[in-house]
Amino acid sequence: MNPKMVMTGGQQIATYDSGGEGTAVFFLHGNSASSLTFKAQLEGEFGKKYRAVAMDLPGHGESDKAADPENTYHMPGYAAVLAEVAKQLGVEKGVFVGWSLGGHIVLEAHHLLPDAAGFAIFGTPPLAYPPDMENAFLPNPNMGVAFADTLTQEEMEGFAGACLASNTSLDLAPFVADIARTDGLARATMGGSIAPGNYADEVEIVKNLKRPLAILQGEHEQLINPNYFGTLEMPTLWRGAVQMISDAGHTPQVENAEAFSNVIADFVNEVA
Repeated sequence: MNPKMVMTGGQQIATYDSGGEGTAVFFLHGNSASSLTFKAQLEGEFGKKYRAVAMDLPGHGESDKAADPENTYHMPGYAAVLAEVAKQLGVEKGVFVGWSLGGHIVLEAHHLLPDAAGFAIFGTPPLAYPPDMENAFLPNPNMGVAFADTLTQEEMEGFAGACLASNTSLDLAPFVADIARTDGLARATMGGSIAPGNYADEVEIVKNLKRPLAILQGEHEQLINPNYFGTLEMPTLWRGAVQMISDAGHTPQVENAEAFSNVIADFVNEVA
């Protein structure tokens, strides 16, 4: 995958475009990852049918570190970058798909994307403030490193492993490589910003959202509590239920790429 660089907020942002002729579908990765996690969608049949695009968040992947970390490495900062990149790529009317942290950013940015056809999130429990972390997330010791500046090799491997089903046969090396090249300040600053007033109330967002919202989850998820979604009021929830992806954990776009792509395609076809 060869990135095209876009300048916004004083830093170069790496973007990727499948060149497909159909509806634009913007994929946004999670914490300490990159657009490589959507390689199957960008380079596969999905990307031929739809205009699949993605970007590396500041401090992640091939993008520059944030020029202004304190005003970038948090939900509103990332949301502003997402909206500006979408505008520059001309995909504001597309469907926005966010994974894990990327899903939180997509929700944060919903008001900055007034023409978006719909939103899809996965590995993302909408959080109010104070966030109900105990019920939104499953107890997993590897969650503790998600917002640490410096990580050991063992911690990176544990974090990567937690993003997959426990019985996975996938090679952890690509995931660990993404974690290793992420700006540690991005994790630390984001962790410190999770407090009332520093991000939008996502429970209220999904409650009042007027556009379609799809929620996906891997059936062998190790990080997100599937029962949490049942506590939320989400009137525009697509098909009225969370869509479970079989044979996958926190990263269904990689673990079961075909099933994931098919569900996203169904959503896109219905809302765009």
